[in-house]
Amino acid sequence: DQVSVVSNSDGMKLVVNGKDFMINGMNWDYIPIGTNTVNAGFWDKSDDIIKAGLDSEMALLKNMNVNVIRQYTGVPAKWIKYIYENYGIYTMLNHSFGRYGLTIDGVWTPITLYDDPKVQKLLMSEIKQLAEDYKDTPGLLLYLLGNENNYGLFWQGAETEDFPDDDKQKQYIGEKRGRPMYKLMNEATLAMKAIDRSHPVAICNGDVLFIDIIAEECKDVDIYGTNTY
Repeated sequence: DQVSVVSNSDGMKLVVNGKDFMINGMNWDYIPIGTNTVNAGFWDKSDDIIKAGLDSEMALLKNMNVNVIRQYTGVPAKWIKYIYENYGIYTMLNHSFGRYGLTIDGVWTPITLYDDPKVQKLLMSEIKQLAEDYKDTPGLLLYLLGNENNYGLFWQGAETEDFPDDDKQKQYIGEKRGRPMYKLMNEATLAMKAIDRSHPVAICNGDVLFIDIIAEECKDVDIYGTNTY
């Protein structure tokens, strides 16, 4: 597939294999009863179990006219292809980009410091491998980096916490921790595009916080996405 963001006098649009494409999408994951996002291990099940789960879920989504699902990394490429070829549903492949912490040198680190050379090396390695592994996968629509990672600059993990009201504190965090993160996201985008020229790269921000820094640091990112509350 050839997916691109086309910009002209009428605005910007997503084009897939020469045709304009409107996303009717949703976040999707498969969490069996009695499990959670940590221990579900859906993609580790047998092919028969995975196929049964996908056939049940994707039939419902297709009936809703869903044509794209957002999935986190971990889904094998063959199942992205299966979903697309059997149900016409593309996958937006989402790498969390350190949003929920990282394991560095065998040690779990709950807060990701994007100016740390070890963090940079690990994330760039993962991103490059992601592009290599998925670049030729039928049904891949685009890559997505992060999930409101700018909120993670203030919080101590995945749980929602109080947000500072002080504008000076926000600005300080934006410059101290946010700017290195967005700069690294742009470097990751360039690295992915060097490997895969057929799929756009997007980022997912929390509302418009630090959008001025993003405009300065993420000039090579194709799509700005936002979780808006």
